[in-house]
Amino acid sequence: MPHTRPPYPAEFRRQIVELVRAGRDPTDLAREFEPSAQAIRNWVAQADKTEERREAKTETLTAAEREELIRLRREVRQLRLERDILSKAGGLVRAGDRRGAVGIFRFMSANRATFPIAVMARVLGVSEAGYHAWRQREPSAHAQADAALLKRIRTIHAGSGEAYGAPRVHAELAAEGSRHGRKRIARLMRAGGLVGASRRRRAVITTRRDKKARPAPDLVERNFRAEGPNQLWVGDITYVPTAAGFLYLAVVLDAWSRRIVGWAMANHLRTELVLDALEMAIGQRKPSAVIHHSDQGSQYTALAFGNRCREAGVRPSMGSIGDAYDNAMAESFFATLECELLDRRRLASQAQARMAVFTFIEGFYNPVRRHSALGYRSPIRYEKEMLTDPSPAS
Repeated sequence: MPHTRPPYPAEFRRQIVELVRAGRDPTDLAREFEPSAQAIRNWVAQADKTEERREAKTETLTAAEREELIRLRREVRQLRLERDILSKAGGLVRAGDRRGAVGIFRFMSANRATFPIAVMARVLGVSEAGYHAWRQREPSAHAQADAALLKRIRTIHAGSGEAYGAPRVHAELAAEGSRHGRKRIARLMRAGGLVGASRRRRAVITTRRDKKARPAPDLVERNFRAEGPNQLWVGDITYVPTAAGFLYLAVVLDAWSRRIVGWAMANHLRTELVLDALEMAIGQRKPSAVIHHSDQGSQYTALAFGNRCREAGVRPSMGSIGDAYDNAMAESFFATLECELLDRRRLASQAQARMAVFTFIEGFYNPVRRHSALGYRSPIRYEKEMLTDPSPAS
């Protein structure tokens, strides 16, 4: 029985059609992707017929109106394409000299499967003929080294979920034994259209004070320094937006290593949420007289939470009301979670959100993500190194 290839997904066909409409030649696309040039032409023709039928159902246009509509749609597609090129190019602008043009040529080469060469050349202000001449020229040793380094940078950037910027990529390369300047890495990332995630905390209230409850004293007073593990924990709650409603996340973070030692997720904000996070932390770390610092939310001032702290030898501590600086370390983690996961994904369900947050904490943040405050080491690596050899590591 002859082997037949499964049909191409509708989204794949749609993207190919958009590339043709943006100016790409079907023959060129056939060389870069799997479908034949004739198949691509058939997809474009079919898409055109579908759009024409849709237009005929909604309204009857004169020939002149239809021609004007087609022209306007073509212009809109072109403007969107130019916007996408400029957005991906980031801070890459022509410097007016040969080196500036070469940087743009590298960007064009790295993105030629996505954008037409002629459009990129026009938008970025270089010559298309100059680009092709640059492509045919034998690359210098420096250019070859840059290409090899950019390939490794792309791998590291992708492995971080596209969250790492130049500083953390630089730290990752240094950990591998590669010595490169941070400015060089930043330059190559700009040329390759690679950017890290940027923090943008949303204002949200997840904890409310119970005026009848008596808060614990502030044992921290904004001094989040700890000389070892299980001396100071910080706890807080945030929300995870999904298409099916909010999922709430409570965490317990060790201030010494920035490691999330306890976490819990639920679709409610009852005291059980923070109790479950505390139980995980106690079970994993088995602390002795650790301080647990939080805000004065009703979940933390509840009798059940206070009783469990006394049973486990945990010393509750609470900051002042409505002051994010009194729990800045937990806020910092939530900002990281937001910019490196939540702002970059649309979560359809709470089940999907649970898996995404779990993977982020236990698969990336604790074992892999590099922290500038820890000498660009991950929390788990920092703990292992410091507990094995407490002398300062490089």
